[in-house]
Amino acid sequence: MTDRRANSTQFSVLRFRNELTRIMPGYNWTVHKTSNEHRLEATGVQSSGFNRLSTLSVTRLEQNGVAVYEAKSAGFGRRAPWMHSNTDATLSRALRGLQDYYQEKANIYRSHCASLQRGRIAEGGAG
Repeated sequence: MTDRRANSTQFSVLRFRNELTRIMPGYNWTVHKTSNEHRLEATGVQSSGFNRLSTLSVTRLEQNGVAVYEAKSAGFGRRAPWMHSNTDATLSRALRGLQDYYQEKANIYRSHCASLQRGRIAEGGAG
């Protein structure tokens, strides 16, 4: 019975890694061991040379046969703080929600930037 459980967990780890690399192939993924057989964790890193550009952390938790994914990301550097997280029923939706959040924030900042730029131009067009 113990061997089956170990094989089942190992298969889940492999499936999890394959799912991560299929959806986010631009990251180098490391799947971490956990003490809970229903929880899988992975860290994905994008880097350029020795510079860490982006870090993703993905957790898959299965409860009562239902999987829930949490994706969170950090910016530049090894010790960068987590910027935001998103939880959903599939990995792709958790990541899409995270991306949508950042896109919304980018649009807000772009709008504020444009307002400041327009404010630098005088009413008559001289500026």
